[in-house]
Amino acid sequence: MRVPEPLSKSERERLAPFVSDLDAPVFALRMLPETTRGALFARYSRYPGTLRRLMLDEFDGELDTSASPGREQRAEALYERVLGEYGDDSVAQLAGLHVACEWVSNLLTKTLERPRLGAYLEQSTRYISFERPVPGLGYRYYRDRELGADYERAMDGLFARYGEALSAFAPWLAERFQPAPGQDGRAYERAIRAKALDLARGLLPAATLSHVGIFASAQTFERLVMHLRAAELPEAQACGEQILAALRTVAPAFTTRLDRPDRGGAWSAFLRERTAREAAAARELGLDRREPAVEGASVRLLRVEGDERRLLAALLFERAGTDEQTITEAVGALGEDERAALLGELLGGRGNRRHLPGRGLEALRYRFEVVSDYGAFRDLQRHRMLTVQWQPLGPHLGAEPPEEAAAAGLEDLYARAHEESRAAWQRLDDAGLRAQAPYALCLAFRIRYVLDMNAREAMHLIELRSGREGHASYRAVAARMHALIAAEHPAVAAAMSHRDETAGPRLERIEAELRRA
Repeated sequence: MRVPEPLSKSERERLAPFVSDLDAPVFALRMLPETTRGALFARYSRYPGTLRRLMLDEFDGELDTSASPGREQRAEALYERVLGEYGDDSVAQLAGLHVACEWVSNLLTKTLERPRLGAYLEQSTRYISFERPVPGLGYRYYRDRELGADYERAMDGLFARYGEALSAFAPWLAERFQPAPGQDGRAYERAIRAKALDLARGLLPAATLSHVGIFASAQTFERLVMHLRAAELPEAQACGEQILAALRTVAPAFTTRLDRPDRGGAWSAFLRERTAREAAAARELGLDRREPAVEGASVRLLRVEGDERRLLAALLFERAGTDEQTITEAVGALGEDERAALLGELLGGRGNRRHLPGRGLEALRYRFEVVSDYGAFRDLQRHRMLTVQWQPLGPHLGAEPPEEAAAAGLEDLYARAHEESRAAWQRLDDAGLRAQAPYALCLAFRIRYVLDMNAREAMHLIELRSGREGHASYRAVAARMHALIAAEHPAVAAAMSHRDETAGPRLERIEAELRRA
C-alpha cells in the first residue's frame, strides 16, 4: 500500500541524497554513517511517524553530504545518546560493518568465522597457490619469535614440499585426464591446476596465512572481540585488539562497552574462566589424553531427535487450523505407506538445491561426530546454521594423504612432510606452547568435531558439499552423512535429491571452468 508522504519541496531536496525513493513504502538508506543509521532505526521503534519524517525532525543535522570534520563526531554523540536511552543489544544489531583481517593463520580463521550472525569470505587454498614466497616475508606462514628457528625451518620445508607436489601433480594429471575433442584449452588448464592445488593442499601447515573479509553487526563484532581477547592463542588476542582499533576509527560508539572493565573486561574474564573450568573438569575425569585414531576418518551419527510422524505434523502445522496434538494424531492414524507418500509429496518438487522445503523440516535433528582431515573441516566448519564444536588439532588422529599421491609417485614426499610436521608440533608442545603447536601441522592431519543440525540444514549441507566440484575429502563426509540419515529416515534422505553421487577419478572443476570460458 502506498501512503503519500507529505513532504515539501525543500524537504524532498533535503532527503533526496540519503533515500533511494522519496515516495515508495520500501526504500533504502545511503550516504549516512553507520552510527547514524543505527541511531535512526533505534529511535524508529519509539517514533510514531515515518523514517523519512524522523530524519527531518530529529536527525536533520546529520543530513550532510559533505565530509565535514564534525559530522562523524555528531553521529557518534547521537548514537551514544540513543544507545543509553533505548538499550544495548538491539541497538547494536542495527548497523553493519565490513572488516578485513589479513595475514591471519588458518588456525585463527576458524575463530574469526565462528560467530553465527555474520558473513565471511576467506581466501581458498583450493584456488590460490602458496608455492612462491612473498617479497619481504618469505613463504606465507605465521611467524613469532617465541616459536623459534626450528619451527621456521620446518615450515619452510613444508612449503618447499608443497611446491614440489604441485610441480609433479600438474603433468601427471595432464597425462591422466586428456582434454575432450574441441574442449576449451584454457578451461582445461585451469581445471588441471585446480585439481593439483586440491591434491597438494594437505601439505600446507595450519600456520598458512590467509585473508578473511567479515560483514557483521556491531553486536557480532563486539562479541567476537571479547572471544578473541579470551582466546589462548596469542595471535587471536592480538587480532582482537586490531579489530577493535579498526572499529574505533569508523564507529567508536560501537566499541564503548568493550572498553569498560565492568562490561567488556568482565565478559572476557568470564570466558577465560569458563574455558579453565572446562579444561580442569576434563583433566579430572581423565578425558584430556590424546588417544590415537582407531579407524582413521569417520562419520558417526550420535543422536537423532524426532521421527517422520513428528516431521509430517510440523510440515502441516502452518496450513492447519488446529493444535499440534490433533495434527499429530491425524498423521499417526495414517498407514506407513500413506505417510511415506505424503512425505514424498510435501518434500518433493524441488527444481534445484536452493529450493528448500518449509521450516517443518527443522522438527528433526541429527548430531554427527566427524573425524576428517583439517582441510575438510575448514570448509564444513563455515556452515552457519548449525552447532559445530571441535577439539584441538593434534597429530594423534593421524594424517590423510590423497589417494593420488601414491599413484603419482609422491607417497614418500607426503610421508616425509607429515613426519617433519609432526616433529615440529612435538617440539612446540614440549616447550609448553600447546595453543601454538597446531601451527606446525599439515592440513592433512585429522581433527575430531561435532556437527549438530536440523534436517533442513542437513539437506543444505549435504547437497552443497556433495557437489561434483567439491573437494573429495568433504564430499566423502557428506555422502556418509546422507547414508546415515537414510538408515533412520528414508523419506528425508530421498528428499535430498540434488546430490552428486558419482565417484571415481575426475577433474572436479572442469564444468565450472568451461562455463567461465
